[in-house]
Amino acid sequence: MPLVELRDVRKLYHLGGEEIRALDGVSADIEAGEFISIIGPSGSGKSTLMHILGCLDSPTSGTIKLDGVMIEKASPRELARIRNEKIGFVFQFFNLLPKLNVLQNVELPMVYSGVSSRERHTRAMDALKLVGMENRAKHRPMQLSGGQQQRAAIARALVNRPKIVFADEPTGNLDSVTGEAILQLFRQLSLEGRTIALVTHDPEIAAVTPRRIEIRDGKIAKNVDTRLSGQHDGPKFNLAQPAP
Repeated sequence: MPLVELRDVRKLYHLGGEEIRALDGVSADIEAGEFISIIGPSGSGKSTLMHILGCLDSPTSGTIKLDGVMIEKASPRELARIRNEKIGFVFQFFNLLPKLNVLQNVELPMVYSGVSSRERHTRAMDALKLVGMENRAKHRPMQLSGGQQQRAAIARALVNRPKIVFADEPTGNLDSVTGEAILQLFRQLSLEGRTIALVTHDPEIAAVTPRRIEIRDGKIAKNVDTRLSGQHDGPKFNLAQPAP
């Protein structure tokens, strides 16, 4: 059974008497352990799709199943629990709280889950080690480079052991070298079996993923899995090289 199932998902907005079809009959599956990209130009519907997949918004119609749960039937409290326990988010602008140090930022999702202080510390440090940031645990976000802030944000997204991580333009606020290092990190995480969906407008970013779902005018224009043709051998990264 797929980790995520979408069937005929639609999202309609009414603005100034006009009906806007942000999503128009989208159906797709995401398997556990997949590394995919959702790509499309501005206004294509890709961000709306991510918000619905991430339980940040509700569809007008259609069904969404995440890890066996019918999302459109879930209560607001259940949706909050699903977001906290089953989904990790990484955003373009990091969204780290400036008054907290890195360790405290990474611990935040577990505070809402009721995890004990000792376990929070242990799991947060484990997540920081995973992204190569354990030596920055006591630093504040403003003391970090952009790449380091994004690594801390990725650790925060992973700390509750989510079923899927959505990364929305995760390299959009970074220079090309640092952005490539962040993509390298996502590649490493995917090789460990984590389910990751990159949301991007950039074909070069999307090219690092074995599967690409292209959204245009609220519809799936292409759903390309290069593994089926043997074309994809992963991004040309040196995984042994430390990244910024």
